[in-house]
Amino acid sequence: MNNNAERFRRELLIRVIRGYLDGTLRKDIDRIPIELRPKTMEAASRCCVYKDRAVTKYRLMAMLGCGVEEEVDEAKSLAEYLDDAEKRTELSPNILSVLDIACQACVESQYIVTNACRGCFARPCTFTCPRGAITVVGRQAKIDKSKCIDCGKCTKVCPYSAIIRVPIPCEESCPVGAIKKDETGKEKIDFEKCISCGKCLKACPFSAVLERSQIIDILKALKSGKEVVAMVAPSIIGQFPNRLEQIAEALSLVGFSEMEEVAFGAEKTTRNETAEFFEKMAAGDPLMTTSCCPAYVEAVKRHVPQLLKYVSHTKSPMGYSAEMVKKRSPEAVTVFIGPCVAKRKEAQSDANTDYVMTYEELGALFAALEINLSELHGITLLREADGYARGFATSCGVTSAILQDKAMADSTEKPNAKFINGLDKKSMKLLPLYANGKLPGNFLEVMACEGGCVGGPCSLRDVNLAALAVKKQVEETK
Repeated sequence: MNNNAERFRRELLIRVIRGYLDGTLRKDIDRIPIELRPKTMEAASRCCVYKDRAVTKYRLMAMLGCGVEEEVDEAKSLAEYLDDAEKRTELSPNILSVLDIACQACVESQYIVTNACRGCFARPCTFTCPRGAITVVGRQAKIDKSKCIDCGKCTKVCPYSAIIRVPIPCEESCPVGAIKKDETGKEKIDFEKCISCGKCLKACPFSAVLERSQIIDILKALKSGKEVVAMVAPSIIGQFPNRLEQIAEALSLVGFSEMEEVAFGAEKTTRNETAEFFEKMAAGDPLMTTSCCPAYVEAVKRHVPQLLKYVSHTKSPMGYSAEMVKKRSPEAVTVFIGPCVAKRKEAQSDANTDYVMTYEELGALFAALEINLSELHGITLLREADGYARGFATSCGVTSAILQDKAMADSTEKPNAKFINGLDKKSMKLLPLYANGKLPGNFLEVMACEGGCVGGPCSLRDVNLAALAVKKQVEETK
């Protein structure tokens, strides 16, 4: 884990899961904030332990799948929210929310001069600034906020690195400007703009952005005795330092009746997307883009509608995998397991995918049940997915799979493939250029997360280490 916010979130998840499975959660859940933030605590994370407890309560509400913004009675207990969670039959369309009491109302993004400034004779900052916003007073550079246009040129030329930019992490991370300050200075999500990428969730240092979990719904299905199928994303290979056979056995111990590799769905996505590419090129279309990243598809729908006609109509690997599971077991409960927040949004429009579990939640589930994957022998897989289909987990993985498809290999027409490795404010500006034919390429792969799915907001491992693990698995299964 990378920081204390992740550690605390996972500790709460483990407590919720363990308590639900052993039947003690309703009795104990309202004591969790007190146990984790006792009066004897030497240093509270915020102004006092009482605010810490309140924040912890709201985090637990989100883990129960309840929206903090929908609270109408502050006296309502967590046990009562648990009752609501067990009774619900529909999931909320809003995946993310901002916990206002945890939001620190960060100062506006700005450039500031630190005390490392020496007021040097060269003064490159004053000469470089295009708006004359910098002056030197008393051997110290000063920035006139009314003139500064946030170009950042001064930071590049300062010989002492004395000028720094202070960002608002959540706003900085959002590629579409969907999270902004309200009239109170606290952050709010505009769901008309939000693409559910989860970047703000990962970026906020105070963990004020919350995700509505479906873990209670999944645990309820597991306890019910129903057939519950775990559909694991190709990126799972890079998340646990274990073999896929060991992960399959661990899922069986948890209570899943079967593990389905979503890479099988990726095989179908590859075949169908290759065929669709040939069809579009034959019809005279100048471009086709991938469609397996739900955050990217939402970005196109909400912010670059002129590009929508070029987005592939082929289903994502999750969509095809869920379709295959439901075809052979119509009554099965399907649970997609991956690193992605946006998959929750995609699942809402996919009748075959019932729930979505993140890798964070899966890791917490293994920890709650004290399952040590390294000690397991593993279950023999009936069939291994194609190596290139497993490569969907990394950036350019879709393109590589399509280039290896038999129909593509037999064709003399090869795509002029381009890719966007992660959506941010800069790369979002490229999408209209592709839509208007101002950039080269007739096949465009877009992944919202840098590095591909292995860089998802709910991943467990460093993106580079995860990518290497996937690459190794791809090579072994070619």
